Amino acid sequence: MIKEDSFARNSKQWNARTAGIVPHDNIYYGKCLIGGALACGSTHLLITPLDVTKCNMQVDPMKYRNLIGSLKTIIHEEGSRAIWKGWEPTVLGYSPQGALKFGLYEVFKDALSNLVGYENSQKYRELIWLTGAAASEFCGCLALCPMEMIKVKVQTSVPGTFPTALVPATIEMNINRNATRFPYGSIVPLWSRQIPYTVTKFYFFEKAVQLLYTHVFTEPKTSYSKTTQLGITFTAGYAAGIVCAIVSHPGDSIVSLMAKPNYRGKSIKEITRDFGLLNLCTKGLGTRIIMIGTIAALQWWIYDTFKTAMGMGTTGGK
Repeated sequence: MIKEDSFARNSKQWNARTAGIVPHDNIYYGKCLIGGALACGSTHLLITPLDVTKCNMQVDPMKYRNLIGSLKTIIHEEGSRAIWKGWEPTVLGYSPQGALKFGLYEVFKDALSNLVGYENSQKYRELIWLTGAAASEFCGCLALCPMEMIKVKVQTSVPGTFPTALVPATIEMNINRNATRFPYGSIVPLWSRQIPYTVTKFYFFEKAVQLLYTHVFTEPKTSYSKTTQLGITFTAGYAAGIVCAIVSHPGDSIVSLMAKPNYRGKSIKEITRDFGLLNLCTKGLGTRIIMIGTIAALQWWIYDTFKTAMGMGTTGGK
């Protein structure tokens, strides 16, 4: 049996799409797209109040100094509904972004593995993770950018100066697109935020899962219950989320600042110089770590729960 497996893996007939327990056909990839949409759309909706607070802490750190105080300030000045500002573009932006991010990641991993062959796919597994994550997020940002620009503008505008409902906000952004640069004016800083974020999240997730199954849960993966496997998924997802929050925070700060009138039309270099690199890296970071750690863990858990329900198994590991 070992000889047959070895021959199959090293032969020209080896195919990453059919090598696993569950074949990676188009139906499999379609389910991954759905799982990714559910994971990202629902989690970003859930943490909208944190997102509103974090964005305001980034663009006005003198006024919004900490999480609890900033939440209280927003509610006091604008009402309790204000912490849910931008929930519509959040769902409409992050659902397709999540679908492409998670779904295409599976596609790119298999395609790259087949391109280099079995031996090299094992030897350069981590490079395949990194490349697949970067390529999938590049595509995901194209779906996210218009709604992300609307979301940030809604969440950071002075009350009464910009519509908060989706349709009026979209119309306003489009009418003033010479100033707002809607719909893709933020695509470069969005890539600068999201690609490092996703590459870090996917890489460290895969690595954490691999380490857990190698050094802690040492029996074959299939011997553990689905509950245990999903617990491993959640743990690895949270660890990865903390790291990627730190890596992607400067880019996230720039995206938020670009929505403010005093930074309109300025380049990334100019914004960095005016706001300060230290501020870009630290203002709102604690809130973002809580937010992104929770998001990453929940996203992977929802995604793998969906995959498990569909009979596809959890992601990563032996």
